[in-house]
Amino acid sequence: MPVVDAANPDPPSLDQITAARDRLAGAIVRTPTWRLDTPWVRAQTGVGELHLKLECFQVTGSFKARAALLAAAELPAAARARGLVAVSAGNHALAVAHAAAQFDTTAKLVMPRTADPSRIRRCSELGGEVVLVDDVHAAFAEVERIVTREGRSFLHPFEGDAVARGAGTIGLEILDDVPQLDAVIVPIGGGGLCGGIAAAVKQRQPSVRVFGVEPDGADSMHRSCAAGRPMAIERVNTIADSLGAPHAAPYSFALCRRFVDELVRIDDDGLRDAMALLFAEAKLAVEPAGAAATAALLGPLRTRLAGATVAVVVCGGNVDISVFARAISEAPSRATVAAADVRELA
Repeated sequence: MPVVDAANPDPPSLDQITAARDRLAGAIVRTPTWRLDTPWVRAQTGVGELHLKLECFQVTGSFKARAALLAAAELPAAARARGLVAVSAGNHALAVAHAAAQFDTTAKLVMPRTADPSRIRRCSELGGEVVLVDDVHAAFAEVERIVTREGRSFLHPFEGDAVARGAGTIGLEILDDVPQLDAVIVPIGGGGLCGGIAAAVKQRQPSVRVFGVEPDGADSMHRSCAAGRPMAIERVNTIADSLGAPHAAPYSFALCRRFVDELVRIDDDGLRDAMALLFAEAKLAVEPAGAAATAALLGPLRTRLAGATVAVVVCGGNVDISVFARAISEAPSRATVAAADVRELA
């Protein structure tokens, strides 16, 4: 594994990201990049072409499997045998549980009690040992105790070279599928997904604009860019709990600051509207985080990308059916269209 100075990092090279893609071949899904073209979508977005990178179809239901499998594969065998540990609102925990099963080891998964119940259940079904704590701040503290006490290897949810290279494989796939791309919109939690995709896209096709999207209630990257260093937030306050990183971290922050053209924020109503649009127009049932990039296109970026060819990353689809139904029913702009479709789900 390449050595990285987190304070002043060299980004993963295209060769390193390509090698990661080759190593992951057969272990993950090569997810589709699908063009969504309906009259309503054209009217609401104004873009020339809209392409959805459907990581909601990835192994374990989100992009997280890429980095988790890569990181686990690169651990020394003895370290891997001592087991893995993760902190997560659910998607990374699912990915680490899956990785542990693939490498015949164990996983301890520290999750906030407020995590989506379907994710908690699925982590146990995959063989992971779930440890519930009060919030994500407490979760990181508990992981430190577990690493010290049990000698497990911590697979970070959004920081580090393996995360960036794993996410970078998504960027390569998007460019392969949409060679005339003008812009890509990527959700930000801790920044590993956005930093990795941006590093791949900008090194291969510098003209493509990269936009990062954060919820108002979890805007650690906005705060970090304003301060010029990684910053923390006091608490996470968004329905997109998968994007609820409690802080930015040096490596992912540095990649985002170097390669991302612009950050935008979205609110929870925007997330609900985007979930409703994806359900009504694309027949996709995604978690709030999975709709974040689309929400940015419907909101702060709506007039900015008129006529452009745009890809949005649908990063995950792990959501309890009752949570999904409630969010759709509360969507301000699309509730009348979608509520009838989900009435039987609630």
